[in-house]
Amino acid sequence: MTKSNIYTLTGDKGTTALVGGKRVDKDNIRVEAYGTIDELNANIGLLAHNSKLDYPGMHELVRKIQNKLFNIGAYLATDSEGENHVFGLTEADVKEIEAKIDEIDASLPPMQGFILPGGSRLSAICDICRTVTRRAERRIVTLAREAYVDPLVLQFVNRLSDFFFVFARFNNIQNQVQEIYWDKNL
Repeated sequence: MTKSNIYTLTGDKGTTALVGGKRVDKDNIRVEAYGTIDELNANIGLLAHNSKLDYPGMHELVRKIQNKLFNIGAYLATDSEGENHVFGLTEADVKEIEAKIDEIDASLPPMQGFILPGGSRLSAICDICRTVTRRAERRIVTLAREAYVDPLVLQFVNRLSDFFFVFARFNNIQNQVQEIYWDKNL
């Protein structure tokens, strides 16, 4: 079997191919949407690499999230007409994230204001994942103005940002790192 080249030269003029072969500009909103999902997945890979995911089942959940994001990325990279649904993403997946958010949040003290990103290294990585998730969501919303996007995609991505927020808080508290609240006077 002959190994294929990593580079194809087909994008040298600023275009890329969607699933199905249609060529679009590399800054097309569809490319921005699935590219931001890819960026999110790479940051989650950094999070998953951390051996201190000290929460039962968290390694498995993080890997599941990464697989779901690949499904979403493939879906967003496909230019199709009419209503189409994302493969491998269900309402149960959204509910699973909601349940994990509720479970983790129940173990946390009430917030006393806006929390600054950071604290422990693991929490900082969660904050990066949260903010990239929010950007991905904005890109998907923009795409949804031009083309049909399965509502489950937005629901799942929206829940992920909340998940990373509570997991960042959990990691600071678990590692006895004091949360730093926004002080508007500093």
